[in-house]
Amino acid sequence: MRDEPPSIEAQSKEKLGFIQKIKHFFRDLYIKISFKPLDQDELTSVLRDAEENNVIDKGILGMIEETIEFSSIPVRDVMVPRSQMILINDTDSLDNLLDKVVESSHSRFPVFDEDEDKIIGILLAKDLLKFAPGLIKEEFDSDEFELKHIIRPVIHIPESKKINILLEEFKTNRSHMALVVDEFGEVSGLVTIEDVLEEIVGEIEDETDLAEDQKIMQISNNEFTVSGITEIEEFNEKFGTSFEDVNFDTIAGYVVNKFGKFPRLNESIKIEKIKFTIASANKKQINKIRVKI
Repeated sequence: MRDEPPSIEAQSKEKLGFIQKIKHFFRDLYIKISFKPLDQDELTSVLRDAEENNVIDKGILGMIEETIEFSSIPVRDVMVPRSQMILINDTDSLDNLLDKVVESSHSRFPVFDEDEDKIIGILLAKDLLKFAPGLIKEEFDSDEFELKHIIRPVIHIPESKKINILLEEFKTNRSHMALVVDEFGEVSGLVTIEDVLEEIVGEIEDETDLAEDQKIMQISNNEFTVSGITEIEEFNEKFGTSFEDVNFDTIAGYVVNKFGKFPRLNESIKIEKIKFTIASANKKQINKIRVKI
């Protein structure tokens, strides 16, 4: 028995159904295109949908998310605390200055006055180059060297200043470093343009940072810098500890678990006579930990 062809009415309904599907498709597309997020959460949701649909890659999504949160981060969350600052006294000899620059590998140093009451400026390592051994002109007398002639002005900012505003100030003033002061006007730390940019692009490593195969580096008799990806077994072998955790393989995971939360930059915890301080981190991972025996 041969099937009868669909009636004109059935064909019309089928065409109308197809047209309706097309209409619904373009309506949904229009809604997505014309959708205007009302807050950061809605914007983040749209961006994550775009990443899932391969419109943007995961790395770009991460940077955009960090940028969205950028304006809410205060300077106190990214600064180097005063206890970790490498300072220079304005009475230091040329030899002492050169030794500090070489040992620290830093490029900028806060300079204290003679009584160490206040910071009077910033010393740029490159400004010392013309006084380095082998580069000094014959007529130069090192006893006549005066640091005050080459230090540069320094800006002071409150701990509560948002880092997006600070970044604009760095760009406007062509500065790379600022001193951070607390509510009493006392210096509580310093912040560099690199500290600010790392909140968007992640850790910026240079030649002085730990290499992947150099996860533990000694910085004094009882202090070390340890990479967050150092395996617990390797850490135990180095420091004679007996840390164990079946849920974590790295020292960063172990320390975060002991905190009971994700720690903030410069936050510390003591575990079995060892003080762990978060030296470098972003919102997703611990990069470097300062270990003090």
